[in-house]
Amino acid sequence: MAQIDETHDPGLRSWVASANGHPDFPIQNLPLGVFTPPGGGVPRGGVAIGDMVLDLAAAHAAGLFTDEAARAAEAAAGGTLNALFALGAGPRRALRARLSELLAEGGAGRGEAEACLHPAARCALHLPSRIGDYTDFYVGIHHATNVGKQFRPDNPLLPNYKWVPIGYHGRASSVVPSGTPVRRPNGQRKRADEAAPSHGPSRNLDYELELGVWIGPGNALGEPIPIGAAAGHVAGFCLLNDWSARDIQGWEYQPLGPFLAKSFGTTVSPWAVTPEALAPFRAAQPPRPEGDPAPLPYLWDEADQREGALALELEVLLLTPGLRERGLPPHRLALSDARHMYWTAAQIVTHHASNGCNLRPGDLLGTGTISAPGEEGCGSLLETTQGGKKPIRLASGEERRFLEDGDEVLLRARARREGFATIGFGECRGSVLPAPACAAAPGEST
Repeated sequence: MAQIDETHDPGLRSWVASANGHPDFPIQNLPLGVFTPPGGGVPRGGVAIGDMVLDLAAAHAAGLFTDEAARAAEAAAGGTLNALFALGAGPRRALRARLSELLAEGGAGRGEAEACLHPAARCALHLPSRIGDYTDFYVGIHHATNVGKQFRPDNPLLPNYKWVPIGYHGRASSVVPSGTPVRRPNGQRKRADEAAPSHGPSRNLDYELELGVWIGPGNALGEPIPIGAAAGHVAGFCLLNDWSARDIQGWEYQPLGPFLAKSFGTTVSPWAVTPEALAPFRAAQPPRPEGDPAPLPYLWDEADQREGALALELEVLLLTPGLRERGLPPHRLALSDARHMYWTAAQIVTHHASNGCNLRPGDLLGTGTISAPGEEGCGSLLETTQGGKKPIRLASGEERRFLEDGDEVLLRARARREGFATIGFGECRGSVLPAPACAAAPGEST
């Protein structure tokens, strides 16, 4: 696990004025991403500091890094962070230490570093990595229970849930960075009162509040990752919205699981918050309720149980056309916490590789929806509205059972702990565009 050091000092201030007190990107954070500077050019690696982005390629060319930090900066200078993720924790830690020194008040090299800064609002942000594979898990036990109750009130969790981290392979090609609109999908859907399925726009479009896990070095094909080593294969974290067409999903998912209901779009926040930045916010994995089975030995590690969870406040906001027109703020849909994950990030990495599956640098894992207990903590509309039966009423006078065209979903995360600077992930946002036109049978309703 990453250790707390001088880079986490809450008294540390930056000569980048906007970083001091910034809700997401103070000098104690220093997340990594890929951006295109104002005016265009080729994408390159960068670091968020306050309202600015430090160009790692330019900083490296200016001679601001040496040794392992220079190796990491060079690996991050291109259009993806895959090469940096492959290096593992050592070079990444060295890069963080040098960036902290360079950007701190009184840091030598300020003049050269200032020339490498760009206003974030004028930069285009991209996916941090070229994603070879994407896997979505189901580790939010409150979400799994809430959804299960709608179909199996007396037995909401299937027998395997508390034994095995459940997951499925998603579609990497449709993962997009925050701010990219998502088009409502067409697909087959069938209501209980309909004799046959129809094809058309999803009627029950939903979001899912998740964390994303960026994979670091990874493993060779056929070589599992032991649980004690799994944390070393995590290069960073992001917010993730796995958009879901619930009506399409309900019709197609048996017997092989989600397909078109999920593969049309997944949105991630563009900055990879490193394990080093999150070191002060590590927490003990909550004890399992009495009667729950202990994880099998290959998933059990004492250190992971002591500090494998993350104390992260997670928030979902909805901005509708009606709220926008009236100048009203976004409506908070949910407030949750990453400590409600039933399995840790290390456990899902180990389980994924336990059969010898090779994880590669830049692969993406989703945690699954992280809901908190109670109605205010539901991480999806499927839970909040009880499958559309209980609409949400907004200050604009609008109602929502599921998402409508023009709606925008915003995910936010904050890591807070007394005695440390608060850091965040930046926003993960996406708006809903109408479905493309599709042929309908005569008399068929869309």
